[in-house]
Amino acid sequence: MAIAGRDFRELRLDDMSRNFGTVNALKGVTLTVRRGEFIALLGPSGCGKSTALNCLAGLLTLSSGSIWLDQTRIDRLKPEERGFGMVFQNYALFPHMSVRKNIAFGLSMQGRPKDEIERKVDEALAIVRLSEQGHKLPGQLSGGQQQRVAIARAIVIEPPLVLMDEPLSNLDAKLRLEMRAEIRRIHDLIGSATIYVTHDQEEALSLADRIVVMRAGEVRQVGTPEELYGRPAHADVAEFMGYRNQLRVTAARAGNQVMIRTGNVTLAGSAVEPFTEGEAVAAIRPEDLEVSANGPVEARTETSQYHGDYFYSSGRTADGAELYFRSDRRLTKGEIVRLAADPARVLVYAGGRP
Repeated sequence: MAIAGRDFRELRLDDMSRNFGTVNALKGVTLTVRRGEFIALLGPSGCGKSTALNCLAGLLTLSSGSIWLDQTRIDRLKPEERGFGMVFQNYALFPHMSVRKNIAFGLSMQGRPKDEIERKVDEALAIVRLSEQGHKLPGQLSGGQQQRVAIARAIVIEPPLVLMDEPLSNLDAKLRLEMRAEIRRIHDLIGSATIYVTHDQEEALSLADRIVVMRAGEVRQVGTPEELYGRPAHADVAEFMGYRNQLRVTAARAGNQVMIRTGNVTLAGSAVEPFTEGEAVAAIRPEDLEVSANGPVEARTETSQYHGDYFYSSGRTADGAELYFRSDRRLTKGEIVRLAADPARVLVYAGGRP
């Protein structure tokens, strides 16, 4: 296909901040995005990820800092002058326009020749696999098809950067999986950089080359999916990346490992960051905490849910700590189990959450 993202070397966010009155929605965000990269901005509601995207798009002005596309400072440019493609959560299609006219809108606003517009729209429709739907109105399409139209409209202008704000949140589970694969396929095909906002860690892990985890307007960690999944740098990042078991413990070094104690339970773990012995937080994924006859942790089962090839269960220790773990069979409420985890999968953070 002839459609390709406009060439550039890197996009730089330099100490980007945005205030709403006394509220600091973004606090000194600095990031470099290379051409062809897929970046996910990940975090809970209110962490600043959509604010960052809207600042990039030019829909919000910066309170301080700057945005650069190679050697050009763009944060002072109007949204239409930046040339970025934008895909919104609610599609934002014109209901009275055909699919073709929706896709052509940006090109028409740029004053492109009619024959070029027709050719580019044909190419965009082919890329999103909707060549037979161009004559229809958006209301005649499924949610997944409407999202494809929104993507086609964003890429048809051949932007250097495509911005996506939780584009799959309105779709059902099956369509989300299908569109996830489509978004990555289209990204690889056109070669633009993509910045994708989501609160879904599974979505970020499956799509992104690098993930930017945000909290309270700040960047907490930037890394590959493998780095974020296996070795979160901070306890709050671990919690958001699925380390649902977060135990306040007392920690002491024991050779290459860390021995942690909570109540009458002692476990071996791995230190993620330098710390002095004493109070700490231990983080364990539910899938890494398993029922084991000789496990050091005793818990009373509260729930057990079927998840296909295993049961996702919860229970409490004698001192009231709630734990989430996996088992190979359905456990009954009140059943006493013993739990164990590989020390390499018990991550220990100094001092607890920031």
